[in-house]
Amino acid sequence: MGIAVYPGSFDPVTYGHLDIVERGSKVFDKVIVAVLYNRSKTPLFTIEERVELLRKVTSQFPNVEVESFNGLLIDYMRKKNAKAIIKGLRAISDFEYELQMASINKKLDDSVETFFMMTNNKYSYLSSSIVKELAKYGASVSDLVPEAVEEALRKKFQKES
Repeated sequence: MGIAVYPGSFDPVTYGHLDIVERGSKVFDKVIVAVLYNRSKTPLFTIEERVELLRKVTSQFPNVEVESFNGLLIDYMRKKNAKAIIKGLRAISDFEYELQMASINKKLDDSVETFFMMTNNKYSYLSSSIVKELAKYGASVSDLVPEAVEEALRKKFQKES
């Protein structure tokens, strides 16, 4: 089914994100996990750290690549000759925002389609923000993120204290 892009900040990547990556990799010939540089957010991990963590935890998927990008998603899509955007949805509130983004992307390039994937129920409450908050206070996040991410979180928060 061609090339799909799964964009996001992935700060940090969670099992919810990986669920979408795995399922997307079964539908599309190639999935590019595209880490967005977002000027309006102050991330915990640098863009390079997020790309590296994603590469580690997606290495078992041969048709998945990880890159970073800056600017409009549609411009990145054109550069990669990709025609599909993958977006994971946890709740109705996600849908409202993502529908707006899908509509503007369609307006910018009507050859690009957005595919919404409902997250697995066991990850419906999970967000990177929750993971960071738990890790900041020393709570276990081992059932929420891969081991490499948990270790990176521990190191980040040890530096801060």
